[in-house]
Order: sequence, then C-alpha cells, then structure tokens
Amino acid sequence: MRIWKFGDNVDTDQIIPAEYLTTGDAKKLAAHAFAKVRQEFAKEVKEGDIIVAGENFGCGSSREHAPRALLGAGVRCVIAKSFARIFFRNSINIGLHLIEADVSDRIEEEDEIEIRFEDGVIKNHTKREEYQFTPLPEFMQRLLESGGLINYIKRMKEN
Repeated sequence: MRIWKFGDNVDTDQIIPAEYLTTGDAKKLAAHAFAKVRQEFAKEVKEGDIIVAGENFGCGSSREHAPRALLGAGVRCVIAKSFARIFFRNSINIGLHLIEADVSDRIEEEDEIEIRFEDGVIKNHTKREEYQFTPLPEFMQRLLESGGLINYIKRMKEN
C-alpha cells in the first residue's frame, strides 16, 4: 500500500481530464487518472493505495467519472481535510471510501498507515501516531461495505 499526497483544491478535471470522459468504465478511466498533474499515478498506483490531500478535494464539476477513476485505479480510500459535497456523495454512492481528517501535514508518502473505519482511527505506524476522525454514519458504512448504493439496493431486494 502506498500513500499518494496531493494539495488543496484538487478538482475533478485534475483527477480525470475532460478528454477522457468518453467512457464510464472505471478501469479505462483509471488509465488516465491525474494524467496532467501526476503522470506516474496511473502507471504506478496499486490496489489498496490511499490518497491524502488537503482542503476541498474533488471540487469542480459534479461528474461521477472522477471517483469512478479512483475506484478503478484501486484506490482504497481518500483522506482529505474536506471534500466538495457532490464529490463526497458521488464517492459514497459508488463505494469509494472517504475520510475527512486534517492530517495532510502529518502523513507522508513513505508512511505506513492503518485505517479503522468503524471507530475513526488512523494509525501511522511509521511515526507511531494516531489520528482521530469522525466515522461515517452506520448507514453510509453499510453502503460502502456493499460496494455502493446500487449494490446495496440489490442486496436489500434479495433479502
């Protein structure tokens, strides 16, 4: 697992540039994630990697393609000081874990971290520190565990 650090105001055009919006396929979108701001990302990102960023992550257009590209790239979670509200909701709806926590100045790309979503703890094993965050409400956690809203609804219909 690798940490990828970004700054403040990372917008959806930086996450997935507009010229690659010709598909909704998460894997195809992932091949172009951060193409204009961090070209190595799409080639080097691995399943389970984590993004750590500052304020207002996912600002810009309301397209669902941005969180879908991150999910397709294998990003396990995005930790940011704050998220654009529509990006936040789109991410939860498709099953991308998000954590609002002001830790971008505490976590480095080389750090090894562990996340406990259920009780709101990020453990930084490298620095031997723990950071608290407010866990998502139980309903949102169930959506994420199901892989997003559509999968959650399908499971509800089966039961």
